[in-house]
Amino acid sequence: CCSSCCWRASSWLITVSTRNPHVLHLLSGLNTHLMKSLLCAFLADSSTCVHGTPCGGHTGCVWESQWCDGVVDCPAGQDEAHCVRLHGTSFLLQIFSTQTKQWRTVCSHGWTAQLGQASCRDIGYSGSLSGCTNAPFKNMTTHCISTFVFCTFCSNYCPNNTVVTLRCTGVNSSRASRGQQASLGAWPWQVSLQLAGSHRCGGAIISPNWIVTAAHCAHMTSNPGDWSVYAGLVEPLGIHFNPAHAVGHVVAHERFDRVTYRNDIALMRLSKPLDFAASSNIGPVCLPNVGLNISAPLNVWTTGYAVSVNGDSPYLVEAQVSLVDVAGCNSSTAYKGLISKEMLCSKGAQTGSDACKTDSGGPLVWQRDGSWWLVGENIWPESCIDLNKPGVYNNITYFLDWIYHQMKVTK
Repeated sequence: CCSSCCWRASSWLITVSTRNPHVLHLLSGLNTHLMKSLLCAFLADSSTCVHGTPCGGHTGCVWESQWCDGVVDCPAGQDEAHCVRLHGTSFLLQIFSTQTKQWRTVCSHGWTAQLGQASCRDIGYSGSLSGCTNAPFKNMTTHCISTFVFCTFCSNYCPNNTVVTLRCTGVNSSRASRGQQASLGAWPWQVSLQLAGSHRCGGAIISPNWIVTAAHCAHMTSNPGDWSVYAGLVEPLGIHFNPAHAVGHVVAHERFDRVTYRNDIALMRLSKPLDFAASSNIGPVCLPNVGLNISAPLNVWTTGYAVSVNGDSPYLVEAQVSLVDVAGCNSSTAYKGLISKEMLCSKGAQTGSDACKTDSGGPLVWQRDGSWWLVGENIWPESCIDLNKPGVYNNITYFLDWIYHQMKVTK
């Protein structure tokens, strides 16, 4: 039988027999090899685990109690991959409890800066608290007391009535000029992705090391050394006053479809982290936490680089747009069912403006409760050629797990 199935069968026989002496006595009177073969055949035919949780990718199963227990049991670590998250605009730290099958908010009782750093790393922010900082948030109902990153004792009472928040250290944008051309420092997370000295796509800074962009941009070349990243760039001459940042890794979504543009998202890891303290014009935007209600109608901002009518080097332009219901976006007069569940649509009030010429990978952002959130990235900029069709963006919330996973595994 297949090796993963045999591994599961052996593990099951050993675990069950050692935990239950009656089963051990029963198995001693049978041909163990035969039992193993029969069980293996049964598991091979089963698409899911019988008495456990599948690791995924046909790599075996683990007991339900082993999921999110702080110990890696699946071959690729799937059982510990998505056990920590941030929730809502308050950035509440939550941990998944296998006992209650619920996400539990972490109490700050006994919390330390080291635990905050460990939690940030477990989410995907490498190094210290760059891109992520921990602070208590008072007067919240708490459900979990943690002595480590993983929930070890759950309760409906917290001694100091304080829970843990891990806040995104995204910067506040200066007030948008509400014009077509953006001002310096208005959108500090915006970057220009360039090949051979020419702008090709936009992107958004989400941490000192990471840029979010579109997969079809990343597919222009798979060699990271071909790319240069410019931050703090709003007009052509700015390239002479801003350093070029080298790219160390390019990670495009493995299920990107060039025809439908589904899963059109990619990450670029910089060779050296950005120094946010060196310039107030450069800083990250926050990834959208679980629990944010990002749906139509919602007023958001889109930015990207547009070429002037004279064909000059691109300027950074901005526009306030509104999210459009996906059903309307999929109508017979728009995209005729091409918009999938991981996409967002928006339409601007200034129809026909230069903002309709923004480029691929450009961010779609939303301001809420004092923070700017990256809610989308531009994947169909050419749609603005037809003024009856909304702009199309990836829904970043849909790809949160993928983004955090790549941030953890790509070094």
